[in-house]
Amino acid sequence: MSHVPPPTKHQLAFMIWLCVFPTLTAINLAFADWLRPMSPVLRTFVLATVAVPIVIYGLMPYLHKLRARLLAPSA
Repeated sequence: MSHVPPPTKHQLAFMIWLCVFPTLTAINLAFADWLRPMSPVLRTFVLATVAVPIVIYGLMPYLHKLRARLLAPSA
């Protein structure tokens, strides 16, 4: 198996955006009625507390594997 180098900072930024934007959008849509009465700071705290673990532990590992498959030289 060939080694794929770690992502560049630009690739990593794009990968994080690919995970964060849809996650925050989905959480906002799913919990809009519950989040609406909260202050902006509390709403941001709740969103970050829910979204960060989903992105880091749930989505990013799959995106790293996909990137490695796409960049690995064909045998």
